[in-house]
Amino acid sequence: MGFARACSVALVGVDGVVVEVQADLEPGVAAFTLVGLPDKTLVESRDRVRAAVANSGAAWPQKKLTVGLSPASVPKSGAHFDLAVAAAVLGAAEVVDPGAIADLVLIGELGLDGRVRPVRGILPAVLAAAEAGYRQVVVPQQCAAEAALVPDVSVLGVRSLRQLIAVLTDGVVPEEEPTGPRDGPDPMLAGLAVPGAGLGTGLARGRGESGDFPDLADVAGQGYARRALEVAAAGGHHLHLSGPPGAGKTMLAERLPWLLPPLDRRDSLEVSAVHSVAGILPPGEPLVTRPPYCAPHHSATTQSLVGGGAGVPRPGAVSLAHRGVLFLDEAPEFSPRTLDALRQPLESGHVVIARAAGVVRLPARFLMVLAANPCPCGRHTLHGTGCDCPASVVRRYQARLSGPLLDRVDLRVEVEPVTRSDLLGRGGRGEATAVVADRIREARERAAARLDGTPWRLNSEVPGHELRTRRPAGPGALARAERDMERGLLTARGLDRVLRVAWTVADLRGRDRPDAQDVAVALELRTGIARGTPLDPGAAA
Repeated sequence: MGFARACSVALVGVDGVVVEVQADLEPGVAAFTLVGLPDKTLVESRDRVRAAVANSGAAWPQKKLTVGLSPASVPKSGAHFDLAVAAAVLGAAEVVDPGAIADLVLIGELGLDGRVRPVRGILPAVLAAAEAGYRQVVVPQQCAAEAALVPDVSVLGVRSLRQLIAVLTDGVVPEEEPTGPRDGPDPMLAGLAVPGAGLGTGLARGRGESGDFPDLADVAGQGYARRALEVAAAGGHHLHLSGPPGAGKTMLAERLPWLLPPLDRRDSLEVSAVHSVAGILPPGEPLVTRPPYCAPHHSATTQSLVGGGAGVPRPGAVSLAHRGVLFLDEAPEFSPRTLDALRQPLESGHVVIARAAGVVRLPARFLMVLAANPCPCGRHTLHGTGCDCPASVVRRYQARLSGPLLDRVDLRVEVEPVTRSDLLGRGGRGEATAVVADRIREARERAAARLDGTPWRLNSEVPGHELRTRRPAGPGALARAERDMERGLLTARGLDRVLRVAWTVADLRGRDRPDAQDVAVALELRTGIARGTPLDPGAAA
């Protein structure tokens, strides 16, 4: 009778639970039983592990074998348990020392020939192991760089089960040459990324090349919308762009991620963990350093937008855009039910999805940009172009964006059509992305210094009660906002959001706190009603 145990990690969303893989050998008819709430993929690991052990030069024990996954109440799915199951079996058969694997976390899928294949979710799995106190992990060689991002953890990357056995028995580690064409991609990475999952996320194309990014100077005209974009980036405020086709709404939204500062270490790990689970991390780039950009098509379902799917829910577009930009082009064409599903993550910064297999909490703190035409034909706001849409059709089209959803949007900007002089460059090019990004960085640093010691980092995250009581605006600054609230132009939530935008405008102008002019700018951006105040947030008082 032999017994051994190793450890692996079960992923539930982007959170991990350390699972103890126990192997027990007893006299009897040779059989292999796997218990502990495994799914179909994990049940199939019995055949993969048996073939991998035999093809690695080790003898398969001809006894009654029981492998238990503890805790048994946690659902377990995926092929990444293969390596831990094989190690536990070899420990029970005394091929390796059971004590050498007792506190070892092993993550990886096994091929029938004993090769260790890379799997998704390595970063959140190693993070969970580190939080549980484990300091040694074994992962596929191709995922070692991703696992090494977690501090204070010793990472061993292996290409085959033979290499792992040699390391555990102090033998000579065999060389394993990569398979496939010598100058081509590693075929072992074929199953790591989900086909098509990177489309629309901004990660499918190069995101770190110097100078290879959309420049704000390429946008013709649109001075008002450009400055609103600057306010949105500086404070993390949601933005609604409305205007005729061809005015530049999509161009503005695509340049927004490059106005945002690079992610700090904590945010980079959060974003990389989500993208690792989703399978959209590019090979060789385990750490996401730039804010992501996700632009789903308007035919997207609710599950693809907020997360879900069969079995354990998977991250949706709102989680893939965590700490970045979620752009919903042609917003009225989305299903109203799908759009209204965004209300909760817009407020809380996370998504909670309940399914029969369990409850998953996914991060979803993003900057949302809505782009919409004023009517189905797009010419409703143009003069002399003949809009063919009846008034009832226009109202019905605009009502597809519900009031509660728009109430959560801080900035509402009417994008004007581009004039001939703007398009031909007679008015000169606008400011480049680098120039505007410097002002945004300074404004964010000013806000971070003011919010130091609090759980918030951006003005958009500060609760309204905090702004009204402990961080008041200048004397008389809220007079106009209070009148608008009395007239029904602002809700209580709207007043709080006006205050947050006013603080961002003050940060861009280098002021200690917002005054009446800053609040007037915020009101104009919120309601769309001209207040006679020039929107020039970067100008110092």
